[in-house]
Amino acid sequence: MQQRRWDEMSPRQKAVLLTLVSVEIALTATALVDLARRPADGVRGPKALWAIGCFVQPVGPIAYLTLGRRRG
Repeated sequence: MQQRRWDEMSPRQKAVLLTLVSVEIALTATALVDLARRPADGVRGPKALWAIGCFVQPVGPIAYLTLGRRRG
């Protein structure tokens, strides 16, 4: 896959990239805020490990939001 510089991208490619980056940032922020506010007994596993995992893009925040939280 060839890397392109920003000024070499079409307007559509720029829009798609900015959209994906925005979604990643929103997911990560949502997961980290939820993790910080949720008590330890509301999280499956160690909170510190989930915090680190949230920076593994894009699966970390999605994994936390779907698997890491206890319902109840």
